Amino acid sequence: MLSIIVPVYNSEAFIGKCIESVLNQSYKDFELILVNDGSTDSTLDVCNQYAKKDSRIIVINKKHCGVSKCRNAGLDKAKGDYITFIDSDDYVHKERYTTTIAAMKKYHADIVQCS
Repeated sequence: MLSIIVPVYNSEAFIGKCIESVLNQSYKDFELILVNDGSTDSTLDVCNQYAKKDSRIIVINKKHCGVSKCRNAGLDKAKGDYITFIDSDDYVHKERYTTTIAAMKKYHADIVQCS
């Protein structure tokens, strides 16, 4: 399984596109961990709405503590054999995780970096 960790802060304008890009992946064995960093807009509501629709989504709500602590909170919750991070204003190609996991297996890589 793949754990996808996304720190989110005041991301209501684009978090939906980010989440949709993950949900539309060809690789389906994942959990999506959204770590809300004390957003003051409706970001947390958007995250919770998606979590109600898809059991692979986990929402963690924290007081504002910064992106590094949010990533660490996601790591503490992660159950995957593989870990990846994306930002809340990013979206990923539908083959991203199929491609990167295949590369890891083919080359026996510990880390894969994408641009």
